Amino acid sequence: MTAAPDTAAPSADWERRNADLWTTVGNRPDEEFRAAMDALVGELPEGDSAALFERAAAWDSTGHSDRAVPLYRAALDARVGGERRRRAVIQLASSLRNLGRSQESVALLIAERAAGHDHLDDALAAVLALALTDVGREREAVSVAVGALAPHLPRYQRSMANYARLLVEPDLSEPDPSDPSASSASSASSDQVG
Repeated sequence: MTAAPDTAAPSADWERRNADLWTTVGNRPDEEFRAAMDALVGELPEGDSAALFERAAAWDSTGHSDRAVPLYRAALDARVGGERRRRAVIQLASSLRNLGRSQESVALLIAERAAGHDHLDDALAAVLALALTDVGREREAVSVAVGALAPHLPRYQRSMANYARLLVEPDLSEPDPSDPSASSASSASSDQVG
C-alpha cells in the first residue's frame, strides 16, 4: 500500500529535535534510539514521507537494512522531498546492496546520478562504486571512485579525472590493443626505431 503524499514539511522545531536525536545514534542502545525516533515521527501525520524516511534511516543505521528497504520505498512513493528524497535513494541502494541485491542498487544509483547533481554526489558515488564491485564491474567502480575523489585533491584534479574516464572510455588518440591493424602499425614503427 502506498502512503499518501505529504502536504506540509515538518516544523523547524521538529527538524531541530530530529537533528539532535541523530547526534545520539551510536551513543545509546539501538532499541532506545529507534524508540526515540518512533516517538518523534509519531508526532507527524500517518504516512508522512519525512516520518517514513526517518524511521527507515533509524532501522538502517542500527543494522537492519531488511526493515529499512520497505520504509525507504514507502517514503519515495509518498514523494519525500528535498534532500531527503536523494538521501532515500542513496540509502535504499546501500541497503539493497547489504541485502545482496547489488544489481538493483546499481540501477537505482545510475538513474539517480543522471537525474542531477548536488552535495550528495560523492556519497552516491561511494555507494555506486561498492555496488559495481559487487556485480563484477571493478574498472567502472574504480573510475567512479577516482572521479569522485579527483575534485578534492590539492593537485592533479584534471589528470585524475581524465584517468578515471579512461578506465571506462577508450582513448581515441591511442591505438586500440585489441585491433590487429593497430598492433601491426605499432610494431612496424617500433621496428623502424630499433
